[in-house]
Amino acid sequence: MRLRMVMASLVLVVASMTVVPAWAVPEPGAIPGAGSETAAAGPGLTSVSAGPAPGSAGSAVPAVAGCDPIAGTECLLPFPNDWFTTNARTPTGLRVNLSAEAMPRNTAGTPINPAQWNTADGFSPGSMLLAHVPGIDLAKTGAAPVTDVGWSLRRDAPIVIVDTRTGERWPYWTELDAGATDPARRMLIIRPAKNFLEGHRYAVALRRLKNAAGEDLPVPEGFAALLDGGPPAGDLLVRRQRELRQTLGDLARAGVNAEGLHLAWDFTVASEQGIAGPVLAMRDQALSALRGRSPRFTVTTVTDLTPEQDPNVAREVAGEITVPNFLDRPGGPPGSNLNRGPGGLPRPLGDSLKAQYLCEIPRSAFERPAQPSLYGHGLLGKATEVRARNVRAMAGEHGFMFCATKWIGMADEDVSNVASVFGDFSRFGTVTDRLQQSLLNFVLLGRAMITRDGFAGHKAFQDKRGRSLIDRRAELAYDGNSQGGIAGGALVAVSPDVRNAVLGVTGMNYSTLLNRSVDFEPFQQLMNDSYPDRQIQQICFALIQMLWDRAETNGYAQHLTDDPLPGSPRHRVLLHVAFGDHQVSTVTAEVEARTVGARIHQPVVAGGRNPDVEPYWGLRALPRGPYSGSALVVWDSGTPAPPVVNLPPSGPQYGRDPHEDPRNNPAARVQKAYFLRDGLVIDVCGDTFCLAAPAERL
Repeated sequence: MRLRMVMASLVLVVASMTVVPAWAVPEPGAIPGAGSETAAAGPGLTSVSAGPAPGSAGSAVPAVAGCDPIAGTECLLPFPNDWFTTNARTPTGLRVNLSAEAMPRNTAGTPINPAQWNTADGFSPGSMLLAHVPGIDLAKTGAAPVTDVGWSLRRDAPIVIVDTRTGERWPYWTELDAGATDPARRMLIIRPAKNFLEGHRYAVALRRLKNAAGEDLPVPEGFAALLDGGPPAGDLLVRRQRELRQTLGDLARAGVNAEGLHLAWDFTVASEQGIAGPVLAMRDQALSALRGRSPRFTVTTVTDLTPEQDPNVAREVAGEITVPNFLDRPGGPPGSNLNRGPGGLPRPLGDSLKAQYLCEIPRSAFERPAQPSLYGHGLLGKATEVRARNVRAMAGEHGFMFCATKWIGMADEDVSNVASVFGDFSRFGTVTDRLQQSLLNFVLLGRAMITRDGFAGHKAFQDKRGRSLIDRRAELAYDGNSQGGIAGGALVAVSPDVRNAVLGVTGMNYSTLLNRSVDFEPFQQLMNDSYPDRQIQQICFALIQMLWDRAETNGYAQHLTDDPLPGSPRHRVLLHVAFGDHQVSTVTAEVEARTVGARIHQPVVAGGRNPDVEPYWGLRALPRGPYSGSALVVWDSGTPAPPVVNLPPSGPQYGRDPHEDPRNNPAARVQKAYFLRDGLVIDVCGDTFCLAAPAERL
């Protein structure tokens, strides 16, 4: 399997890298492991404790400039937080303003450079909320776990998130970092069950928090001093108290009073322009220069296949398309950043990129022209994954021509660079900036597939009579798997040509995905070497998600269906997931489905298979008969449910990985074909569970 080869290469990269020894860590912190402390504690609840509460609730004012004085000595907590913003002329009226002194440091003592983060006008729409609450027991507190999202909206919930614009309570789940071996450093993580809205401000309240003995936890000293209402000493605390009063007022208007309050803060979500603006600017400039024509392209090889070589695909065409280079190095190699102009938007460097493509033309196209569809490859892969037998089967069985290019930034050529950024996250933008360029590469490849002077006019895409093998009357579609589903949602949102898309074994929000994926284990080793404190690791995840938003579905989900971005049509997406997936946690697909308004095929899985109190909370069932809209379909291969904590499903108790099963199931491919062609979800499971037997794998 291609993924195993990539992971093996990454292990070699990890082994060859020079790391700083543990004794060089400037501040003490636990080396994270895989331990967790869990025990049953009633329906849908888990008794998870952050460890014994210390004798003090924390000092009133952090020693480092740039920290929030309400919550003790750990910088950047709570996070996200409007304390780390400044007023600016942006769509939100804010600009993120993180100080280098407050940023996490690696074992070499180098702080993350906040420059790229400080271009944002708010925080991630999928932000996990982070706080350090020593001694908290989530079950004794009554906080909603991942197995009972609906619990988060009850009136007396101990954790409340309020949209200050609408007064709406926001659903979430809570967890303590199960990978933290030091209970005193275990982070409280609050994850939204659907993404926050762009440009909206949210107020957060933690109240009546309990330890394992059921006793009230002490309020952080700094927060208590401000909450008392007396005049604090110092300009910093006066300003913080003024901002806190606004937060408390927003909470009070939503029916949340200050009784039993442990901590409260607010944060603003980045705007549409702040997240998608760079890619839209690149797209619009490139398409405007084309004036409705195809981008320039070359055909380098044409390979005709016999039925014995492949029963589904008759011809393979490879070549390159010419794309404006918006990266800051000629040719845009790994390690490049976007070439930003004075206003922060990308501008062409002056040269062009040669984006390689590979197209698979089905045998049926020689009888009836094929529908064009882009294909997105998996983790750190390459365009040749379009040759996979399941993709060729989809092409041959249902008359699609699939063309692929690389997700540069997270392709095979980027493995070394991706590994290196885990040593210093100041360089993380080299991953996400190239990914943004890749979105443009895919858009222009799609344009070449559908324009009259594009592929259809080249003899490589014609039969012997000169007839096009591409159906130009059909709309361009998109099909991607794994990383191709995670990044594919961003592509679909910015594409002016794609209307229907299948996102296979998909999810969104890497800050949720990483700890839950077996694929992350080699990177976890790198992170442990460079940022060994597990609490700091979670802060790093929250930070890098702000950059990842610019190139993955999490940043574009609000515009993935009925609220399109400027220059894009409305879209319909079909999410195919594998129950118990070891690589892409299906809980992230559920968040995506809620965010985009997708319905779900029911019955989903057999009774007892899903550990949730109300499985698939908040998702409405698909109506009977064909449905013209977005949907989530869960395919079950019999794999056990994954852990309910933020750990990967490693070990024999979690069975075999079903990650590749949906795409290899003939019935699933039938459903995909109807959806890509007509935007219709049809029931291929006979009004029962959708089963994907491992024996059907190609």
